[in-house]
Amino acid sequence: MSTFFKVLVVILIILVIALIALYFVGRKMQKKQLAQQEQMEAAKQTVSMLVIDKKRLPIKESGLPQMVIDQTPKMMRRSKLPIVKAKVGPRIMTLVADASVFDIIPVKKEVKAVVSGIYIMEVRGVRGPLEAPPKKKTLRQKLGAKLSRTQKKLTEQEKQLNAINSQKSKSKKHGK
Repeated sequence: MSTFFKVLVVILIILVIALIALYFVGRKMQKKQLAQQEQMEAAKQTVSMLVIDKKRLPIKESGLPQMVIDQTPKMMRRSKLPIVKAKVGPRIMTLVADASVFDIIPVKKEVKAVVSGIYIMEVRGVRGPLEAPPKKKTLRQKLGAKLSRTQKKLTEQEKQLNAINSQKSKSKKHGK
């Protein structure tokens, strides 16, 4: 056997071992997530709140209690969280929203929210349904729309030129 095949076999063995390890770690993490989800479902309650402000902020700048910041994993400390400042009863609280709910939370309006601790799980409008704001177009979508508009203009101009050229050629044929 050549050294190339030996190296290839060693790399394949390492990849198989890594995939097996990732499988078991993933199953363990999935079980933890299910347990956490059950705890959150048990502690949830519906609250009426007036949303003051919402932003995506790093956890250190979010205004959350220090105990919450200390409990977050080190990898999560640099990521930005969807933070909502809301008036719940007489108190103003800083809450963390679920990423799927964050976009539909209206600012400076009253909502009914399903909250578990400081985590907003669901949001419903007090006065009618909530509407998600229109999503911003990505750069690629904007450029694609601009390209299609310019292509339409170009085809219209080509049609006009072809019509003008055909009229000129007809007038030349009739003129001879």
